[in-house]
Amino acid sequence: MLAQLVAGTHATPSVDPVPHCLRALQATRQGGRISADTWRTHTQGLTLDARVLSHLDAQPEFALSIWDYVAATVDAERIGDGQRLMTEHRLALDVIRDRYHVDPAVVVAIWGLESNFGRGMGEFPVLRSLVTLSCSGRRQRYFRRELLAALRITQAAHFESAKFVGSWAGAFGQTQFMPGTFEWLAVDLDGDGRKDVLGSVGDALASTANYLRNAGWKRDAPWGIEVRLPRMAGKPFALAGEGRRRKRSLALWTSRGLTRVDGAPLVSATLDPTTMAGLFAPAGVDGPVFLVMRNFDAVYRYNAASSYALSVLHLADRIRGAAAFVTPWPTADLGLSRAERRELQSILARRGYAVGSPAGVLTPETREAVKAEQRRLNVEATGRPGQRLLALLRSGGP
Repeated sequence: MLAQLVAGTHATPSVDPVPHCLRALQATRQGGRISADTWRTHTQGLTLDARVLSHLDAQPEFALSIWDYVAATVDAERIGDGQRLMTEHRLALDVIRDRYHVDPAVVVAIWGLESNFGRGMGEFPVLRSLVTLSCSGRRQRYFRRELLAALRITQAAHFESAKFVGSWAGAFGQTQFMPGTFEWLAVDLDGDGRKDVLGSVGDALASTANYLRNAGWKRDAPWGIEVRLPRMAGKPFALAGEGRRRKRSLALWTSRGLTRVDGAPLVSATLDPTTMAGLFAPAGVDGPVFLVMRNFDAVYRYNAASSYALSVLHLADRIRGAAAFVTPWPTADLGLSRAERRELQSILARRGYAVGSPAGVLTPETREAVKAEQRRLNVEATGRPGQRLLALLRSGGP
């Protein structure tokens, strides 16, 4: 669960700022509430991690086109896994639904996007990541608060030090809680006396549901509806000034000519004319367009990226058996699923490129190999692999 970060350029400082940074933080009122032994034992010798700073500008929620992001996050593998795990954890999910009044499929979808259902919870030591982000780069004030929370968690011995690992930004566990959020909202669903978001699926999913409830999730309400925009005198519908936060009533949207994507009225037995919704067009007027409501905003708060919220909620719908969006993405070269990314990497490896194991992650090495193949094929060398390039590589290419 990563905070939205603004792009910039970073380099590891030539002079190590960590010792001075930690001394200053320890001297604060909040820092003084953590024992000297905890500071000494768990921060002594920590240095900046250059890998962490490099990730600041490479978050896929902001670096990929919306159709590439959705293709890789809402794919057949993740849908199938989600459906299987909904059945496997039905008893815990029933308790979560009844206790927190949150849709279990949405909780499972967050689990899928955050850690691929627990398979990829991260390998960065949480304390080193947060020391790096507290002492270098952007948003140091935010990350210092998270570092203090992580030290309190360590002091309370919630987790073994060797297992306290997570994402580059310090998020950890099955559903990637930041330390401050863990302190605030983590719960013990299985009743063993521990809020174990690392090892207990039930605790992790219940903690996520608790977060969504506190973020304003509305029970049994839709997150949004795919809509059809009218054309005004032959011109596209004006999107200027609209967005997920600019909420208007369904009655007003109806008066402006919007309908459901199948042409049905916006108002229904479960949505009355006073329901407030914002217009969300992630790919402009030529792609899928949605009216989104407060449940969309609750998921957005979990990870402040509209593409993330849309993918989580679409994945939840697909897990429940719904179809894909009706309106196609406005591109002639759709993105790749994770299975297709792995196939692409396998082909590139056979051609002699050092892309590592085919894990389905678009590493810098994969992008450089893609650029090389694009140059060979006399197409624009963007480093972005799509369906067209994969088809050419499957056939051997010209």
